[in-house]
Formats: sequence, C-alpha cells, structure tokens
Amino acid sequence: MQNTGLIRRLAAILYDTLLIGALFFIATIPFIAARGGEPVEIGDNTLYRLVLILVIYAFFVGFWTRTGRTLGMQSWGLRVETPTGQIPTFAVASIRFFAAILSWVPAGLGFIWQLWDKDQLTWHDRLSGTRIRYYPKPKKNK
Repeated sequence: MQNTGLIRRLAAILYDTLLIGALFFIATIPFIAARGGEPVEIGDNTLYRLVLILVIYAFFVGFWTRTGRTLGMQSWGLRVETPTGQIPTFAVASIRFFAAILSWVPAGLGFIWQLWDKDQLTWHDRLSGTRIRYYPKPKKNK
C-alpha cells in the first residue's frame, strides 16, 4: 500500500471517462426516443443536463461507497480511503465528488497540486478527508 502518483490517477480518470461516455449514450436513448429520433441539444434541455450530471455522480459516488474504487481505479490498483483505511461514507464520497469538480475548474490545478503537496494529496483529497492509495497486484509465483 502506498500513495499514488499523478500519472496513475490520470490514467484511471481516462479509463473512467470512456466508461462514463458509454453511460451517456445509454442515458441519451430515452431523450432521442422522446424527440422522435431527433438529436438532443444539451444547451436547451435542462432535464437532459441534470440526467447527465446524475449519471456522473451516481457512477463515482456509487463505486466509491461500495468498493472504494471505480473500474478505472481498479484497473490501476487505486482505492479511495479515509485516513483510517475505510471506504468513504455516502456523505464523504459526495463531498469528494463536488470537491473534485472544484479541482478541475482552474485548469486541473487541484489535481496538479498533488505534485507539491507534502502528502501527495489533491484539493479534493484534502477537502473530503480522503486519499487515494495504490495497491500493487501481488506477484505470481512461477
């Protein structure tokens, strides 16, 4: 168990972004059907925007509170934990989710901050009282 580097975090984020994109396609189907097959314009459809935000929220908070890791994090051996090594509660995971948005807003500075932080924590790690740990896969005996 060890702290994780920024590159490993970003790789997990990329993987999760692809999965969320697939979920967006599924969430869009009812809106296209309701419009008789016409494309959905995100700018003029508040309900559609809310559904997409809910999909992202449910994805992250759901995984973090169930296993402590999204599918992307699992692939890269990462896990969200409290300082005592526990999986975050719903409230803590929700705080982490919204704090992560704040980390992205200034061109990702909240993530890059990890490079200068003495504990290698991002803004949303600090704001939510969580951290990401790297658990390398055990080496197989030959």
